Amino acid sequence: MVASINGVSSAPTPGKAKARNAATVVVEPIARFLLAARISPNAVTVIGALGAVVTAVVCFPSGRLVAGAIGVGVFALLDLLDGAMARMAQRESVWGAFLDSVLDRVVDAAVFGALAVWFFRGGDDPVLGCVVLYCLMAGGVISYARARAEGLGLDARGGIAERTERLLIAMIATGLSGLGVPYIQAVGLWVLAGLTTVTIIQRMVKVHRQTQSAAATNLSGPA
Repeated sequence: MVASINGVSSAPTPGKAKARNAATVVVEPIARFLLAARISPNAVTVIGALGAVVTAVVCFPSGRLVAGAIGVGVFALLDLLDGAMARMAQRESVWGAFLDSVLDRVVDAAVFGALAVWFFRGGDDPVLGCVVLYCLMAGGVISYARARAEGLGLDARGGIAERTERLLIAMIATGLSGLGVPYIQAVGLWVLAGLTTVTIIQRMVKVHRQTQSAAATNLSGPA
């Protein structure tokens, strides 16, 4: 799912804030309609995750790359809706944030796992299969770094390629490849692997600076 949270929300970067404001024009009317139909934000979260998982598992291993990329993208957009719905209904919760984050990891595993199956079997490209598995593993490290930092009272948010960007790159490259654009999927996945690695380093550096700053403050403080 995309990076919005229908519980405790994180502060978006300026670029993401602009993108979110632009999407509000489309998202809010749909969110109001769903709330009027008595559909809860958490239900939208679950439906979006299940839809993305089923689409990925059904389409990607069989080589239906365009259908899979479109389907995952559509269901991923529901993650924008659940956050908007929670805010509009004033139903933001810690449970909603937890549910959203956990299901994001499930979707990532299904999407990248299904792509790996395609590359190792019908796609006949084990190298790209390994690249996809690396992206999946590194994406999990990015999420863990933030969670672990927050557990220690630190901030590891941000980086050049957060989850929304990573999923977007993977799905655009996959969809265009399904349309016959040569080399686009390989280029996209290699770029994704590089950006994911950079993001891990950025988060580690960010946390390291915070720990160093805290240590310096403690040393310079009163005995």
